[in-house]
Amino acid sequence: MAILNFDSVNIGDQLPVLQLPPVDRTMLALFAGASGDHNPIHIDVDFARRAGMPDVFAQGMLGMAWIARLITGWAAQSRLRRFDVRFLGITHLGNAMLCSGRVIEKLEQNGERCVRIEVQSANQFGQNKIVGEALVALP
Repeated sequence: MAILNFDSVNIGDQLPVLQLPPVDRTMLALFAGASGDHNPIHIDVDFARRAGMPDVFAQGMLGMAWIARLITGWAAQSRLRRFDVRFLGITHLGNAMLCSGRVIEKLEQNGERCVRIEVQSANQFGQNKIVGEALVALP
């Protein structure tokens, strides 16, 4: 396998996909504990139903963390310069998320050679839940 560096990366290169298991209540409770996000809409079914939802659903930051895991599985976390996302939909219980990304630009910024990566997460039905971009500096 080639060492990841600016010269070895090309526009259009795909990051290795990250396939996650279906979202379940345990996953949401564990993330609530790890992140400190104890909003009951994510862990209390009665609260979620009173709010008009059919059930609890994943925290947005959990979905963003999965995409960050995709990026940092490809390049070291210390190389990440920017990470922006838009939340497009709710990640419901049972959604098995697939995170993916591809290089869309090579550029120089602040004296560093960087790549801009388009990222997304979609459920098993192909519905995008999060889309965004990351800027990664490469040696």
